[in-house]
Order: sequence, then structure tokens, then C-alpha cells
Amino acid sequence: MRYVIKERFWSWGDQYYVYNEYHDPVFEIVGKVFSWGDQLSFRDLEGNELAHIKQRLLSWMPCYEIYRHGKLFAEMRKEFTWFNQKFTLDVPGPNDYTIDGSFWQHDYDFLRKGSTVANVSKAYWSWTDSYGIETIDGEDDVTILCACIVIDQILEDQRSD
Repeated sequence: MRYVIKERFWSWGDQYYVYNEYHDPVFEIVGKVFSWGDQLSFRDLEGNELAHIKQRLLSWMPCYEIYRHGKLFAEMRKEFTWFNQKFTLDVPGPNDYTIDGSFWQHDYDFLRKGSTVANVSKAYWSWTDSYGIETIDGEDDVTILCACIVIDQILEDQRSD
């Protein structure tokens, strides 16, 4: 499946829209304006929350928790490396993802058990952040899209420092 995540140009707080390959809106991500750390709600277009993303504030490296149905579902961590950036998406069971690639060029892959299951690339000629995501059939697209938002949040925080 192919998706495009676009950050809204004018918004009070973080706000993204997710479009399918036909440019139809399918999801909305809305951040809380006043909160300690990032908190984002991943919703369908009817307003139903499919996932909630929450930044863990007291951690050595950036860490975010992804909640589904009110329960902790996955944890996204930036790994400590000297020169490259690397992320891990820890989900229950042996389904963990490693996210690797060129984060400075915004081109990276989601790997599970050594196989690429999703690819992300950034559009450079747009007013706001805009990412193309392609996932293989059978993957948990909502979790992968949440992880893309988390990576964008972490990289934006690093640019601000």
C-alpha cells in the first residue's frame, strides 16, 4: 500500500494528514498543543482514535510509546550510535522492526527479520514535511505510519536543539 503523510502548513500544534495512493485522505494525526512532551492522536476520518503516541520524557535516548485501544502496544526508540541514526520499533512478540537508512536525506527502510517491509522517502519541494511510505501487503500500516511520525518528531527536535 502507498501512503503520503503531509504536515499541515497552518496549525496550532502538530497536525498531519495521511493520504492513500489515489490522494484521498484516510487518516489524521493531531498533536496536543499544551502538554509535557509530544502527544499525538492517530485517527480515522470519522474521529475514531486508532493509536495514541506519547513521548517518554525521562529516558536516555528519545523514546515514544504507541498505545492502541488504551494499552501500550509498541515502543519506538532511537538507538545510541556514533555516526548513523538507527531506530527500533519494539512490538509484542518477535515482530520488532529495525529502521535504518539515511535519516538526513529522509530515505529509510523498515526491516523485520532482515527483510524490507516498508520504505519511506521525503518530498523535498514542498512547503511542509511530506513523506511517501510504501508498505508490503499484510503489514500493520497504522503502526508503521505512527513510527514515521515519531521519527519526524525526533528529527525535528534535533534540528531545534
